[in-house]
Amino acid sequence: MRLFRRPKLRPIPEAVAYARCHGERGLDIVRVVKMEPRRPRYDLPVSGEALRQAFEERLTKRDRPA
Repeated sequence: MRLFRRPKLRPIPEAVAYARCHGERGLDIVRVVKMEPRRPRYDLPVSGEALRQAFEERLTKRDRPA
């Protein structure tokens, strides 16, 4: 004797399944928005290469025995 019975599922069309998963499809799918221009980047006092070299120097100083 089964206590729980599964309801019989009926097949649904693909369009109905898509609408259930993703919602109804409207007419305004894409909206073009005008963005403000990015502000100009500023120069930093230190370059990335200078930071890398300083870091390597600190590592080599740390590895040397005292």
